[in-house]
Formats: sequence, C-alpha cells, structure tokens
Amino acid sequence: MSKLISNDKKSNNNANAFDTATLLIKCRDQAGIVQAVSEFIFRYGANIITLDQYSTAHEGGQYFMRLEFALSGLSDIMENFKASFDHTVAKRYEMEWRLHNNAIKTKVGILVSKFDHALLDLLWRHQRGLLDCDITCVVSNHEDLRQAVENFGIPFHHVPVTKATKAEAEEKIHQIMADNDLLVLARYMQILSEDFVDRWPMQIINIHHSFLPAFVGADPYRQAFDKGVKLIGATAHYVTADLDQGPIIEQDVHRVTHRQGVTELRAIGRDVERNVLARAVNWHVQNRVIVAGNKTVVFN
Repeated sequence: MSKLISNDKKSNNNANAFDTATLLIKCRDQAGIVQAVSEFIFRYGANIITLDQYSTAHEGGQYFMRLEFALSGLSDIMENFKASFDHTVAKRYEMEWRLHNNAIKTKVGILVSKFDHALLDLLWRHQRGLLDCDITCVVSNHEDLRQAVENFGIPFHHVPVTKATKAEAEEKIHQIMADNDLLVLARYMQILSEDFVDRWPMQIINIHHSFLPAFVGADPYRQAFDKGVKLIGATAHYVTADLDQGPIIEQDVHRVTHRQGVTELRAIGRDVERNVLARAVNWHVQNRVIVAGNKTVVFN
C-alpha cells in the first residue's frame, strides 16, 4: 500500500481533531477481523468514529477496512500503539496496514505543462479550504503559468525537458519534490520514466482526458471525435510504468452529439477533468483509497 497521510478532522466530546487517526487494512477475509480490531481499539480507550469495510467475496475473498478513531493523547503513544497493533492483531490476520495521524496534512506537489484548468482548480480549492492538504510547489516544463501560480502564493519551478535532458530534468524534479507525499500531474504533458515512477510507488496521480481504457495516449479528444463517440470522459489514476494503465481512482463522463467538434469536446472535457482530478486527490489525502493489484477500493 502507498504512503498516505490522512487529513480528516473529526471530533467528539472527549477528543479534538489532533487526537484522531485513520487505519487502513487489507488482508484475506476471515472470521473475527472486525471484532479483533474493535477490541484492540476499545482496550486503548479509543472511540471509533467511522468504520467502512468491503470484501470481494462472501467467503475467502480479499478484505478491506477503513476505520477512524479518536483517542486523547494519541500522538504521544503512536509508536507504541502501532507496535502493539502489529503484534496482537495484524500478524495474526496477515494484514497489510497503515495508521495515519489525521493532524498531519499530506504534502502535495503538482506538475503541469501549459493547460491551466486542472491546476487552477486545485489551487482554488486549496485556497478555499476545500482540499485539505499542503500544496508545497508547482513544477512545469514551461514558464507560461508562473504568474498564475505565484498569485496563489505557491512556489513555481521551471524545469525544461527535452529528449536529451530528460534524465537530468527528472532528477531535478525528484529533488524539488522529495519532501512531498503525493505528486499530481495536472495535465503534465511528459511521460515519466520507469525509474522516476518507481521512486514514487502509488504516490503519483494523473488526470487522463478520456474514459480509460478507451483512447490512451495522445490527443484522446481527436480520437473520440474520429470514433463518433456519444460519451466523453476523464480518468484519474495512479501512475505506473505502463502508460495510462495504473489503478483507476475516479472517472466521469459527459454526453455529446455528432454536432460537437473536437474543440467543443475539449472544452466540455476540461470541466470533467478538473472535477475528477479534485475528487481523486481529495480521497487520496483523506486516506480513502486502498490499492489492490491494478484496482482500487475507494471508501467515499
């Protein structure tokens, strides 16, 4: 499972937002999991706020859980809590699991080229408090969007990329982004190398301007127009070494007709793109996504 930092801010009468955590679990489905996890939380005196679960089959499938709980002073005992849970519960059920302190916001870096719609939507949501993360910087292979980004008070870095300098540019991007937990490709029109992607396993989200698996690669709106489709869409997915094949987080579509040309399809599609990307990023930073092979389970 990828490294995630949850940002949900819940409260009850006995704990504030800084005493909440999110637990993500993936394992083989078997009897007693919910009871074991709940009893462990109870023994620490914690209060369960939400619990979502899913199993791929009635018996013997793969099991997924997302649980939020509140516990006064949790930050002071987090390491002890993790070690105890691993020893008494996780090992018994052979779980893949992560525990996230909700007081710590996800650090997000954005990569973009010249198209600004997805980028500006993320920055606007962040400024309005609708995207609960820390956007640390924006990197672009063009200078075009510098002023727009800096108007939001976000650092902007220009890292040009050519075929000859691709490896050097990616190393510079990696250094700039090193302290982040998530990278977002907001219409970054460069294909990342396998080496770069391997450094960020399930920590890069891309917005692809088609309803995958249809129309992978370049100019999907032109491809859609040539096929005469009646629906166009957008897909937010994690980036893997295989182009546009990573686990899908969110998708949406919009109905179109034969009367609309490529330019109109692109205009319609940009609205879909920015909403799909915003939802995917928000669910990631709220620890609502668990990756299972080439699929995701999203507790939204």
